[in-house]
This record gives sequence, C-alpha cells and structure tokens, in this order.
Amino acid sequence: MNKKLIILSHDAMVWEDLAYLEKKPVFGSLLRRGAAVRTLRTIYPSITYPVHASIISGQYPDKHGIINNELAEIGVLASPWHWFARDNQVRTLFTAAKAAGRTTAAVFWPVSGLDPDIDHLVAEYWSQSPQDDLEDVFRRSGTSEAVMEAAVKPNLHLLRGHERQHPAADMFVIKVACDILRHFKPDLLAVHPAAIDGARHQSGLFSSLVDEMLDRTEDWTAQILAAADEAGVLEQTDIVNLSDHGQLDIKRVLNINVILRDHGLIQVDDEERFRDYDAFSKSAALSAHVYLKDPNNKALLKQVHQLLLHLRDEGIYGISEVFTREEIREKEHLDGAFSFVLESDGFTSFGNDWRRPIVRPFDLTDYRFGRATHGHLPDKGPQPTLIATGPSFRPGAVVQRRPIVDVAPTLAKALNIDLGETDGQVIWALLQTPGG
Repeated sequence: MNKKLIILSHDAMVWEDLAYLEKKPVFGSLLRRGAAVRTLRTIYPSITYPVHASIISGQYPDKHGIINNELAEIGVLASPWHWFARDNQVRTLFTAAKAAGRTTAAVFWPVSGLDPDIDHLVAEYWSQSPQDDLEDVFRRSGTSEAVMEAAVKPNLHLLRGHERQHPAADMFVIKVACDILRHFKPDLLAVHPAAIDGARHQSGLFSSLVDEMLDRTEDWTAQILAAADEAGVLEQTDIVNLSDHGQLDIKRVLNINVILRDHGLIQVDDEERFRDYDAFSKSAALSAHVYLKDPNNKALLKQVHQLLLHLRDEGIYGISEVFTREEIREKEHLDGAFSFVLESDGFTSFGNDWRRPIVRPFDLTDYRFGRATHGHLPDKGPQPTLIATGPSFRPGAVVQRRPIVDVAPTLAKALNIDLGETDGQVIWALLQTPGG
C-alpha cells in the first residue's frame, strides 16, 4: 500500500485544549484511536516560522538558520518574514518525499514560498501593499496555474479583505487544502491553520474566543478527513494533528532599544529617525536578539553585555536572562549573527522601537503585542502536542514528552522515505513498525 500523510499544524494548540476537543466527535475519535505525544518540547525562540522549519526538517535553528519570523533587518520597526524556502538551509520532508518519487503539497506552511520540491503549493505569503493583487501574490510565491484553477480561485473570495484575519484566512486555507486533496491526491500534504494562535493573541491564553476557534478546528479537521475520503485515500493516509508552541499571557510591551539609545548605542536624527547603531535589539516577542554593528569589537561586546546584565538585575526591564551567543547555542541549539539573546520575565513582550515611551499598550495588529504571545524558552507555560492516526501508527500509544525535532524523522519513517541525518530521532513507540 502506498501510504500518504497529511500534517495539520494547528498553530498554538496546547495539550490543555484537548480536554475541550476530546468531547467533539472528530477529535474525540482521533484521540481514542490514535497515538500521541502528550507534550512536544519546542525550539527556541518558540515562534511560528523557526518552529515550522524544525518540524519539517528535524533540525534545530543553528542548522536550518530560521531564528525569527522576520528577517534580521536593523533600524526598522518591522521586516519582511521568511516567506521563501530558500531561507531554510537544510533538507526537508518535502525534499525527501520528492526525491523518493512522491508527490507533495503545502497550504500556508511557513517558509515554503517557491519551494521547488512542493508540487502543489499555496505558500503563506501575503500582499506586500494594498495594491498587490492576491492572484499575483500566490503565483509569484510558487502556486501553479493548475492549483490556481482547481483550488485558489474558487476560494479566493474567502480571503479578499481578510488576508491576515482569523478565522476567514483559515477558512481559505482549509478549503484550498481540501480541493488539493480531491484534485491531486498528494502523497504528502502539510497545512497550517492559525486561528487558535490568533485568538490567544487577541484575548489571552484561555478564553471563550479560543474555545470558538477550537470549535472551528474540529470542523476544519472534519473537512480535511472528508476530502481525503472523497478522494478515496483516507484508509491509506496517516493524519497527524500537532502544534508548534504555546503562549503566555503578558502585561506589557517594552522597547529595549529606547534604553540602548539612551546609552548612545543607537543614533537618530532630529526627527528621531534611525540613523546608525552600535547595538540593536530585534524582537522575537518574549525573547529578543541583540545585534552589534561590530561583533568583533571586544570593548563594545563587554559594554553591551554589562548593560544587559544590569538591566536584568534591576528587575524592572522585563529581562529574566541574558545569554551570550555561545551560551544559547549550547543550551538551545540557537545560533545566528546576534551577540546576545534576552529572555522575557514571562509577562513582558519586547518591541523594536527606539522612540519613547519605553512601555507601550497592547496592539492587536501585531502578534508580539497582543494579550498573549510566545517566543519564550521551550519549557515555560502550556505545551504543544501531537496526535497521529492511520496505518503507520499504533493505536493507544502515548509518549509523555519528546523534542519537536523528533517529528520529522518519525514522519519520514512512516512514509518510508529517507530524510537523512537529523538532530531529531524516530519516536518508535508511536509506530506500528518495530525498530529503535
């Protein structure tokens, strides 16, 4: 039997949500007859694009190179995101499946734009201006004309005017994925709805709005299963429902760059526009990366390190830990061109602004500044989870906790494809195939 695989990554779904979802007919059935990892230890920073790069590759950020949602641009309030697969420096499940002669598909999977190894692709890539036509957006990020006609155009009305709004954007994602299943029957399909994440940013970690998005998640999962059934492939398909990270409720947003500016490390013009820097903090929500203009300048490195340690010790600037690049590479397999990493105190999210005030109110238009957010160290707060059903998985098998990098090698084993060497290991306890 040529087994197939559908990955549904429900952004920010956590183990505690399963107590609600298990009462639903679809998720209840999946939980009763599936295999599960109770909690997945995510990567650092625990934000969407780096985590999804790890989920699909089995590698940590020091290997795949995606260390933030945004590109590491200095002197701007917000940067373009890692939309495109070229930013990922390692082999993925898509590449391995394609090399094995299998067909691949992805809908709104992060860091997938223009991926040559995804046959049927609708990337998570947004209009870059109000005048940017949605059809052109998808074409230039890798959507073929066949997918445009079969899946995108029939559902584009769901997205127009609601590009980054939940749940409308997620309705588009699910409808497109269902149409891809029915028309193309791919061997590997990865889908990324994010309504739970959006609800938590908007209303806090647990709320009636989150419950509403869990209700929709039940419905969307049912639609995917129905589409696989209509395509005649359900019995041979492994279905993996998982998530990428949890969140923490926050109380404030604080701009570390204001303090760096006060210490002469950021220079601005008379209108407070960014001009130059010696040190700049780049937000990853509940953590931040501090870049030095000259990281080889030992005096500057010492000056900034001492300042950051002072801010941590003062206890009022939202910083609980200061890691050097070497320390965080050793602790969490995180590496990049930064010199330091700041970890939140658990109720402060970081911004990029160098202009006062230091503390800002919530801003629901930015995931970093909502009532809950993420980016924190992996062991804090509610944890992501995984449920797997289908011919490859052992019904009732439960593993308490595994690193999230173990997902990709396990799924590669289920598909019987060669992912190559990875940081992660196969979770044999979940699989019907003996091994380990």
